[in-house]
Amino acid sequence: MRFLATLTASLAIALSLTACAAPAPTPPATGNLAGQTPPPPPASPTAPPKSTPYPPRVVPKAVAVDSSCKTSADCAVKNVGNCCGAMPACVNKDSPTDPAAVQAQCQAKGMAGICGFREITACQCDNGQCVSAGPANPEPSSDPAEPVR
Repeated sequence: MRFLATLTASLAIALSLTACAAPAPTPPATGNLAGQTPPPPPASPTAPPKSTPYPPRVVPKAVAVDSSCKTSADCAVKNVGNCCGAMPACVNKDSPTDPAAVQAQCQAKGMAGICGFREITACQCDNGQCVSAGPANPEPSSDPAEPVR
């Protein structure tokens, strides 16, 4: 009985090793290959087609601001915009303004502006043009308690 168990185990091991064996090698090619032309080299991979460039960026044109007037009632303080952002100005009350278009043109041209503006509280009509109603260069206060700026 012991012989039969040893024989079965040996047979199982032999079958397992046979299943893992490599396949038989193929016979080498025969004949004169020197007289034949070699096969062409494999085609080189072609690059994908180049993409088209981005379409040109459309920059909105800034609207023409109208500052004409007949009376002071025709004038108003509006944001006309500049390269820094907001820019209040005295313009005709019916004049269109587009501060975003002004900033887009500044960016497209690579321009920068001087930031800051003087505060405009009211406008008046002067010789057919809307202008700030305040004095252009206010005089410093004569009150010594108020600092001069």
